[in-house]
Amino acid sequence: MGGARDAGWVAAGLVLGAGACYCVYRLTRGRRQGGGGHRLRPSRSAEDLTNGSHDDVLNAEQLRKLLYLLESTEDPVIIERALVTLGNSAAFSANQVIIRELGGIPIVGSKINNPNHSIKEKALNALNNLSVNVENQIKIKIYINQVCEDVFAGPLNSAVQLAGLRLLTNMTVTNDHQHMLNNYITDLFHVLLTGNGSTKVQVLKLLLNLSENPTMAEGLLGAQVDSSFLSLYDSHVAKEILLRVLTLFQNINNCLEKEGRLAVQPTFTKGSLFFLLYGEECAQKMRALLYHHDADVKEKVTIIPKS
Repeated sequence: MGGARDAGWVAAGLVLGAGACYCVYRLTRGRRQGGGGHRLRPSRSAEDLTNGSHDDVLNAEQLRKLLYLLESTEDPVIIERALVTLGNSAAFSANQVIIRELGGIPIVGSKINNPNHSIKEKALNALNNLSVNVENQIKIKIYINQVCEDVFAGPLNSAVQLAGLRLLTNMTVTNDHQHMLNNYITDLFHVLLTGNGSTKVQVLKLLLNLSENPTMAEGLLGAQVDSSFLSLYDSHVAKEILLRVLTLFQNINNCLEKEGRLAVQPTFTKGSLFFLLYGEECAQKMRALLYHHDADVKEKVTIIPKS
Protein backbone atom coordinates (compact mmCIF):
# COMPACT_ATOMS: atom_id res chain seq x y z
CA MET A 1 0.00 0.00 0.00
CA GLY A 2 1.10 3.58 -0.56
CA GLY A 3 1.44 6.32 2.02
CA ALA A 4 -1.47 7.86 3.84
CA ARG A 5 -3.40 10.21 1.53
CA ASP A 6 -6.20 11.18 3.85
CA ALA A 7 -7.95 10.13 7.05
CA GLY A 8 -9.76 7.33 5.25
CA TRP A 9 -6.54 5.42 4.56
CA VAL A 10 -6.58 3.71 7.99
CA ALA A 11 -10.17 2.50 7.73
CA ALA A 12 -9.96 1.43 4.10
CA GLY A 13 -6.38 0.62 3.10
CA LEU A 14 -5.23 -1.06 6.32
CA VAL A 15 -8.38 -3.12 6.84
CA LEU A 16 -8.62 -4.16 3.21
CA GLY A 17 -4.95 -5.08 3.20
CA ALA A 18 -5.40 -7.88 5.77
CA GLY A 19 -7.23 -10.99 4.71
CA ALA A 20 -8.95 -11.68 7.99
CA CYS A 21 -9.78 -8.05 8.71
CA TYR A 22 -11.07 -7.51 5.20
CA CYS A 23 -13.52 -10.34 5.59
CA VAL A 24 -14.74 -9.10 8.95
CA TYR A 25 -15.07 -5.57 7.58
CA ARG A 26 -16.78 -6.63 4.37
CA LEU A 27 -19.28 -8.88 6.11
CA THR A 28 -20.36 -6.09 8.42
CA ARG A 29 -20.10 -2.93 6.30
CA GLY A 30 -20.13 -4.14 2.71
CA ARG A 31 -18.07 -2.59 -0.06
CA ARG A 32 -17.31 1.11 0.20
CA GLN A 33 -18.64 3.23 -2.61
CA GLY A 34 -16.31 5.70 -4.36
CA GLY A 35 -12.98 6.74 -2.89
CA GLY A 36 -9.52 6.23 -4.29
CA GLY A 37 -7.12 3.35 -3.90
CA HIS A 38 -7.26 -0.24 -5.11
CA ARG A 39 -9.01 -3.18 -3.50
CA LEU A 40 -7.25 -6.34 -2.40
CA ARG A 41 -9.10 -9.60 -2.79
CA PRO A 42 -9.11 -11.63 0.42
CA SER A 43 -7.16 -14.88 0.42
CA ARG A 44 -9.19 -18.05 0.35
CA SER A 45 -7.94 -19.12 3.77
CA ALA A 46 -9.03 -15.87 5.42
CA GLU A 47 -12.42 -16.05 3.75
CA ASP A 48 -12.88 -19.63 4.93
CA LEU A 49 -11.90 -18.65 8.45
CA THR A 50 -14.45 -15.88 8.80
CA ASN A 51 -17.13 -18.08 7.26
CA GLY A 52 -16.64 -20.68 9.97
CA SER A 53 -14.15 -23.00 8.27
CA HIS A 54 -11.03 -23.04 10.40
CA ASP A 55 -8.68 -25.38 8.54
CA ASP A 56 -6.04 -22.71 8.01
CA VAL A 57 -3.99 -20.72 10.51
CA LEU A 58 -3.84 -16.95 10.14
CA ASN A 59 -0.33 -15.61 9.79
CA ALA A 60 1.23 -13.01 12.07
CA GLU A 61 0.54 -10.11 9.69
CA GLN A 62 -3.14 -10.98 9.41
CA LEU A 63 -3.41 -11.29 13.19
CA ARG A 64 -1.68 -7.93 13.65
CA LYS A 65 -4.13 -6.20 11.32
CA LEU A 66 -7.05 -7.94 13.00
CA LEU A 67 -5.90 -6.76 16.42
CA TYR A 68 -5.51 -3.22 15.05
CA LEU A 69 -9.06 -3.35 13.75
CA LEU A 70 -10.35 -4.58 17.09
CA GLU A 71 -8.54 -1.81 18.92
CA SER A 72 -9.49 1.02 16.58
CA THR A 73 -13.14 0.45 15.71
CA GLU A 74 -16.18 1.30 17.82
CA ASP A 75 -18.64 -0.57 15.61
CA PRO A 76 -20.14 -3.32 17.83
CA VAL A 77 -20.78 -5.64 14.88
CA ILE A 78 -17.18 -5.40 13.68
CA ILE A 79 -15.89 -5.84 17.25
CA GLU A 80 -17.95 -8.97 17.73
CA ARG A 81 -16.89 -10.51 14.42
CA ALA A 82 -13.25 -9.66 15.03
CA LEU A 83 -13.41 -11.29 18.45
CA VAL A 84 -14.95 -14.43 16.95
CA THR A 85 -12.20 -14.60 14.34
CA LEU A 86 -9.51 -14.05 16.97
CA GLY A 87 -11.09 -16.63 19.25
CA ASN A 88 -11.17 -19.18 16.46
CA SER A 89 -7.57 -18.36 15.56
CA ALA A 90 -6.55 -18.81 19.20
CA ALA A 91 -7.65 -22.43 19.01
CA PHE A 92 -4.29 -23.03 17.28
CA SER A 93 -1.31 -23.23 19.65
CA ALA A 94 0.94 -21.25 17.29
CA ASN A 95 -1.54 -18.37 17.23
CA GLN A 96 -1.83 -18.36 21.00
CA VAL A 97 1.84 -17.40 21.12
CA ILE A 98 1.66 -14.91 18.23
CA ILE A 99 -1.34 -13.07 19.67
CA ARG A 100 0.45 -12.72 23.02
CA GLU A 101 3.65 -11.48 21.39
CA LEU A 102 1.66 -8.93 19.37
CA GLY A 103 0.20 -7.53 22.59
CA GLY A 104 -3.22 -8.94 21.76
CA ILE A 105 -4.26 -10.21 25.19
CA PRO A 106 -4.86 -6.72 26.70
CA ILE A 107 -6.74 -5.72 23.53
CA VAL A 108 -9.06 -8.72 23.83
CA GLY A 109 -9.23 -8.40 27.61
CA SER A 110 -10.40 -4.81 27.42
CA LYS A 111 -13.56 -5.97 25.67
CA ILE A 112 -14.86 -7.83 28.72
CA ASN A 113 -15.70 -4.35 30.05
CA ASN A 114 -18.06 -3.77 27.14
CA PRO A 115 -21.71 -3.34 28.22
CA ASN A 116 -22.81 -5.34 25.17
CA HIS A 117 -23.29 -8.86 26.54
CA SER A 118 -22.60 -10.49 23.20
CA ILE A 119 -19.25 -8.70 22.88
CA LYS A 120 -18.41 -9.58 26.48
CA GLU A 121 -19.17 -13.24 25.79
CA LYS A 122 -17.04 -13.33 22.62
CA ALA A 123 -14.15 -11.66 24.47
CA LEU A 124 -14.38 -14.24 27.25
CA ASN A 125 -14.44 -17.04 24.68
CA ALA A 126 -11.32 -15.65 23.00
CA LEU A 127 -9.53 -15.34 26.34
CA ASN A 128 -10.59 -18.88 27.13
CA ASN A 129 -8.85 -20.23 24.03
CA LEU A 130 -5.81 -18.08 24.71
CA SER A 131 -5.64 -19.33 28.31
CA VAL A 132 -4.76 -22.85 27.18
CA ASN A 133 -1.21 -21.51 26.89
CA VAL A 134 0.40 -21.35 30.35
CA GLU A 135 2.44 -18.24 29.51
CA ASN A 136 -0.73 -16.51 28.37
CA GLN A 137 -2.30 -17.22 31.75
CA ILE A 138 0.24 -14.92 33.38
CA LYS A 139 -1.24 -12.01 31.39
CA ILE A 140 -4.85 -13.19 31.63
CA LYS A 141 -4.83 -13.59 35.44
CA ILE A 142 -5.31 -9.84 35.89
CA TYR A 143 -8.87 -10.31 34.65
CA ILE A 144 -9.81 -13.10 37.09
CA ASN A 145 -11.43 -10.84 39.71
CA GLN A 146 -13.51 -9.03 37.12
CA VAL A 147 -14.56 -12.29 35.48
CA CYS A 148 -15.64 -13.59 38.88
CA GLU A 149 -17.69 -10.46 39.52
CA ASP A 150 -19.36 -10.79 36.12
CA VAL A 151 -20.09 -14.48 36.66
CA PHE A 152 -21.74 -13.98 40.04
CA ALA A 153 -23.47 -10.65 39.40
CA GLY A 154 -24.71 -11.37 35.89
CA PRO A 155 -27.83 -13.23 34.77
CA LEU A 156 -28.01 -16.84 35.91
CA ASN A 157 -27.39 -19.44 33.17
CA SER A 158 -26.50 -16.70 30.67
CA ALA A 159 -23.98 -17.10 27.87
CA VAL A 160 -21.71 -14.59 29.63
CA GLN A 161 -21.85 -16.57 32.87
CA LEU A 162 -21.00 -19.84 31.13
CA ALA A 163 -18.18 -18.22 29.14
CA GLY A 164 -16.75 -16.77 32.35
CA LEU A 165 -16.98 -20.12 34.13
CA ARG A 166 -15.18 -21.84 31.26
CA LEU A 167 -12.38 -19.28 31.42
CA LEU A 168 -12.05 -19.69 35.20
CA THR A 169 -11.97 -23.46 34.75
CA ASN A 170 -9.08 -23.19 32.29
CA MET A 171 -7.27 -20.77 34.58
CA THR A 172 -7.47 -23.25 37.49
CA VAL A 173 -6.22 -26.36 35.70
CA THR A 174 -2.90 -25.74 37.46
CA ASN A 175 -2.48 -24.53 41.03
CA ASP A 176 -0.83 -21.26 40.06
CA HIS A 177 -3.88 -18.99 40.13
CA GLN A 178 -6.41 -20.97 42.18
CA HIS A 179 -5.85 -18.84 45.29
CA MET A 180 -7.39 -15.90 43.44
CA LEU A 181 -10.80 -17.61 43.78
CA ASN A 182 -10.63 -17.96 47.57
CA ASN A 183 -13.13 -15.15 48.14
CA TYR A 184 -15.61 -16.55 45.62
CA ILE A 185 -16.02 -20.16 46.76
CA THR A 186 -19.32 -19.57 48.56
CA ASP A 187 -20.60 -17.80 45.44
CA LEU A 188 -19.58 -20.79 43.32
CA PHE A 189 -21.67 -23.12 45.46
CA HIS A 190 -24.62 -20.72 45.23
CA VAL A 191 -24.46 -20.76 41.42
CA LEU A 192 -24.07 -24.54 41.55
CA LEU A 193 -27.30 -24.92 43.50
CA THR A 194 -29.36 -22.37 41.56
CA GLY A 195 -28.12 -22.90 38.02
CA ASN A 196 -29.49 -25.24 35.38
CA GLY A 197 -27.83 -28.49 34.32
CA SER A 198 -25.24 -26.91 32.04
CA THR A 199 -24.28 -24.35 34.67
CA LYS A 200 -24.05 -27.03 37.37
CA VAL A 201 -21.68 -29.11 35.24
CA GLN A 202 -19.44 -26.12 34.49
CA VAL A 203 -19.27 -25.03 38.14
CA LEU A 204 -18.43 -28.58 39.16
CA LYS A 205 -15.58 -28.73 36.65
CA LEU A 206 -14.16 -25.62 38.29
CA LEU A 207 -14.69 -26.92 41.83
CA LEU A 208 -13.02 -30.20 40.90
CA ASN A 209 -9.92 -28.28 39.82
CA LEU A 210 -9.82 -26.52 43.18
CA SER A 211 -10.50 -29.70 45.14
CA GLU A 212 -7.38 -31.42 43.79
CA ASN A 213 -5.17 -28.82 45.49
CA PRO A 214 -4.64 -29.50 49.23
CA THR A 215 -4.05 -25.80 49.89
CA MET A 216 -7.61 -25.08 48.71
CA ALA A 217 -9.26 -27.73 50.91
CA GLU A 218 -9.72 -25.47 53.92
CA GLY A 219 -11.37 -22.77 51.84
CA LEU A 220 -13.71 -25.28 50.23
CA LEU A 221 -14.69 -27.00 53.48
CA GLY A 222 -15.16 -23.70 55.30
CA ALA A 223 -17.49 -22.26 52.66
CA GLN A 224 -21.05 -21.64 53.80
CA VAL A 225 -23.21 -23.91 51.65
CA ASP A 226 -26.97 -24.35 51.71
CA SER A 227 -28.10 -27.76 52.96
CA SER A 228 -29.81 -28.36 49.59
CA PHE A 229 -26.31 -29.22 48.34
CA LEU A 230 -26.87 -32.73 49.68
CA SER A 231 -29.73 -33.23 47.23
CA LEU A 232 -27.07 -33.52 44.54
CA TYR A 233 -26.20 -36.90 46.07
CA ASP A 234 -29.69 -38.30 45.47
CA SER A 235 -29.94 -41.34 43.20
CA HIS A 236 -32.13 -39.59 40.62
CA VAL A 237 -29.57 -36.86 39.91
CA ALA A 238 -28.14 -36.91 36.36
CA LYS A 239 -25.04 -39.09 36.15
CA GLU A 240 -22.77 -36.33 34.80
CA ILE A 241 -23.59 -34.26 37.90
CA LEU A 242 -23.66 -37.09 40.42
CA LEU A 243 -20.26 -38.45 39.41
CA ARG A 244 -18.74 -34.99 39.70
CA VAL A 245 -20.11 -34.25 43.17
CA LEU A 246 -18.87 -37.67 44.29
CA THR A 247 -15.45 -36.91 42.84
CA LEU A 248 -15.52 -33.55 44.65
CA PHE A 249 -16.07 -35.38 47.94
CA GLN A 250 -13.36 -37.90 47.06
CA ASN A 251 -10.81 -35.20 46.19
CA ILE A 252 -11.46 -33.23 49.37
CA ASN A 253 -11.25 -36.40 51.43
CA ASN A 254 -7.91 -37.25 49.80
CA CYS A 255 -6.57 -33.78 50.59
CA LEU A 256 -7.54 -34.12 54.25
CA GLU A 257 -5.96 -37.56 54.47
CA LYS A 258 -2.70 -36.23 53.03
CA GLU A 259 -2.62 -33.54 55.69
CA GLY A 260 -3.73 -35.88 58.49
CA ARG A 261 -6.77 -33.69 59.12
CA LEU A 262 -9.31 -36.51 59.27
CA ALA A 263 -7.88 -37.79 62.55
CA VAL A 264 -8.43 -34.38 64.17
CA GLN A 265 -11.75 -32.53 64.39
CA PRO A 266 -11.23 -29.45 62.20
CA THR A 267 -12.67 -26.14 63.36
CA PHE A 268 -15.35 -25.43 60.78
CA THR A 269 -18.59 -23.64 61.59
CA LYS A 270 -22.04 -25.11 61.23
CA GLY A 271 -23.47 -24.57 57.78
CA SER A 272 -20.10 -25.16 56.20
CA LEU A 273 -19.39 -27.71 53.49
CA PHE A 274 -17.44 -29.76 56.04
CA PHE A 275 -20.50 -30.28 58.22
CA LEU A 276 -22.56 -31.29 55.18
CA LEU A 277 -20.07 -33.77 53.75
CA TYR A 278 -19.12 -35.39 57.05
CA GLY A 279 -22.57 -35.33 58.65
CA GLU A 280 -24.96 -38.22 59.14
CA GLU A 281 -27.34 -37.19 56.35
CA CYS A 282 -24.57 -37.36 53.77
CA ALA A 283 -23.39 -40.69 55.19
CA GLN A 284 -26.88 -42.09 54.69
CA LYS A 285 -26.93 -40.90 51.11
CA MET A 286 -23.55 -42.55 50.46
CA ARG A 287 -24.86 -45.85 51.82
CA ALA A 288 -27.94 -45.60 49.61
CA LEU A 289 -25.82 -44.92 46.52
CA LEU A 290 -24.06 -48.24 47.03
CA TYR A 291 -27.20 -49.71 45.45
CA HIS A 292 -27.29 -47.27 42.53
CA HIS A 293 -28.13 -48.82 39.16
CA ASP A 294 -25.02 -47.37 37.52
CA ALA A 295 -21.75 -49.26 37.99
CA ASP A 296 -19.61 -46.10 37.72
CA VAL A 297 -21.55 -44.45 40.54
CA LYS A 298 -21.30 -47.52 42.77
CA GLU A 299 -17.57 -47.79 42.14
CA LYS A 300 -17.05 -44.14 42.99
CA VAL A 301 -19.05 -44.43 46.23
CA THR A 302 -16.98 -47.37 47.49
CA ILE A 303 -13.90 -45.11 47.54
CA ILE A 304 -15.51 -42.52 49.86
CA PRO A 305 -15.78 -43.16 53.62
CA LYS A 306 -19.36 -43.75 54.75
CA SER A 307 -18.95 -42.66 58.34
